[in-house]
Amino acid sequence: MRTYFMFIFWLLCVQLSLAQVTQRNILANKYNLLAVQQSLVPKNQWKPYPTTPEEWRKKLPDSIFNKLIKTGETTLKYKFEPISATMSLDFVRSGDRQQHGNLSFGKRNALMNLVLAESLENQGRFTEAIMNGVWSICEESYWGVPAHISSTGLPDVENPVVDLFAAETAAVLALTDYFVGEKLDKINRLLRSRIYYETKQRIFTPMAKNGDKYGWMSQTKPVNNWNPWIMSNWITAILLLEKDEKQRAEMLHHSMRGLDRYFNSLGDDGGCDEGPSYWFAAGASAYDCLELYTSATNGKIDIYGDPLIKKMASYVYKTHIADNYFVNFADADPKLTPDGLMLYRFGKAIKDETMVQFGQWSFKTFPAASTAVSGYQRPRRLNNILSVVQLANNNFSYTPAPDAWFADIQVMTTRNASGMYLAAHGGHNAESHNHNDVGDFIIYLNGKPMIVDAGRGNYTARTFSSKRYELWFTQSEHHNLPIINGLGQKSGQEFAAKNVSRIMTPKESGMSMDIASAYPAEAGIQSWNRTVLLKRNQDEVELTDEYLLKQKPKSLQQVFMTVGNVNLVEAGKIIISDGFLSMTLRYDAKKWTATTELPSTEGMEYSSFKTKWDSKPVRRIILTNTAPEAKGKFVYSFKRD
Repeated sequence: MRTYFMFIFWLLCVQLSLAQVTQRNILANKYNLLAVQQSLVPKNQWKPYPTTPEEWRKKLPDSIFNKLIKTGETTLKYKFEPISATMSLDFVRSGDRQQHGNLSFGKRNALMNLVLAESLENQGRFTEAIMNGVWSICEESYWGVPAHISSTGLPDVENPVVDLFAAETAAVLALTDYFVGEKLDKINRLLRSRIYYETKQRIFTPMAKNGDKYGWMSQTKPVNNWNPWIMSNWITAILLLEKDEKQRAEMLHHSMRGLDRYFNSLGDDGGCDEGPSYWFAAGASAYDCLELYTSATNGKIDIYGDPLIKKMASYVYKTHIADNYFVNFADADPKLTPDGLMLYRFGKAIKDETMVQFGQWSFKTFPAASTAVSGYQRPRRLNNILSVVQLANNNFSYTPAPDAWFADIQVMTTRNASGMYLAAHGGHNAESHNHNDVGDFIIYLNGKPMIVDAGRGNYTARTFSSKRYELWFTQSEHHNLPIINGLGQKSGQEFAAKNVSRIMTPKESGMSMDIASAYPAEAGIQSWNRTVLLKRNQDEVELTDEYLLKQKPKSLQQVFMTVGNVNLVEAGKIIISDGFLSMTLRYDAKKWTATTELPSTEGMEYSSFKTKWDSKPVRRIILTNTAPEAKGKFVYSFKRD
């Protein structure tokens, strides 16, 4: 008789269940158009942000107040350059996104710096530069980025496309109108009318006519971070620019039905298949939307109590490893600086004390991430700096989550009391920002990466094209996975884990799955049952692969990725270290030989790997089976030294 319980949480194995859309329609079912019309505060009465120096001083610490004006002074030297056709075509010609992005994003950041400085100071010395910034941006043929219209290279002005950055631009101009609109009127009344005209042509009208045609507004297929990110900026523009109250309410209700499509795309556990770094553009942007709804209706539109919203929020702290490391499967980054003030505010809104404490810890540890006003999600950044005073007495007690399980995306995390951390996932190979990585796992010691998911490289034309899986960082051959008959996994929803189980006992924690279906038929796999377990009291992770092939394979390899120092000290034993920390990987020396290699960091797509992991090189450990059989069982041990 076993002396402990095994709690196994299992998932449906039908792949379609992993990407279904559940028609919850949380907002639309609770609030119809009439309810929005009756609760919406009129534009001339809605004052979400300070507009005078006196109001600003009451809300901001002197340090931030003075810094914003100083930043505006520095920005007075900025010259608003036009975006040429050559620069717009650079993406389709070379695949580079940075040249256009640096200029486009720089203009919007500069305008916001000037606008805030003028609003805080109110002396008129920034208005001429603001005028030039507004005019320059309005003169652009397209407010988005060429990567999002790659089929044409140049924008079709007769068919405006609403992408992430067109929506961001609309919000920047709407905030400009709100903060300094009356001052622009004194220069020339055509300035504000130009802001409204261009926003209507590029955002309001396309959303009314073509909104449902955009993939990120799909009602039948899951949508990703694009949806709430765009919604949050669209809502800002609606509320601050639209003077017709009937249209204002109709568009706001339309945005609520649009945001529902993101909530409908989530599984019941609220997991974000894009990873924590994208959560700050996805779940956090959904919060930005909800905050705008609540503010603009004096709290009458409020769904913070819905269980899905609470679960969506908790995902981010449940995937926190230590310091600024987060679980990073697929395109998610391994390191990010969490926005503590936003997390604190979100936690307060949903009454989640752990999230509140996580926000307090994040703000104390990474204050600059919350108080910077340059960058995306500008309404969020404004609300952040206006809430700094709430955390003046930052007393908190944050403890990272010991275990987490997201059945909807098949991701588990666990840690023991002495600092060994394991995360693993099943899923399928058509997730948002997907890598072919079904069955991958990561191991950290005391917050330091030992076995890693390398993460993504730089975004270029190839990253989101038919050539995506030619890039080494997207291939299963560069994840902690087997290579069978020389073949790695394939992309597509049908390439998925089956028989996925979460395992939790007093002595061990992990998951098991059959990853055979993630590989093409040519690999000849009948079953490949993988179990990865953290031995709670032994500072050890044990990986077991038990498999059955259709016939004896020509080759069989197992890959492990690391950013630690690697010492092939002796057959059957590999030491992975980081400073004073070390871990020994043990394998059967009678069956395997070990080698290492450094994947390329040369070229546009790979240059970020030179610095991504604190400038530590990503290294691939390759175990090659010396006499592969059609049936077998392999056990690997990762134990703290």
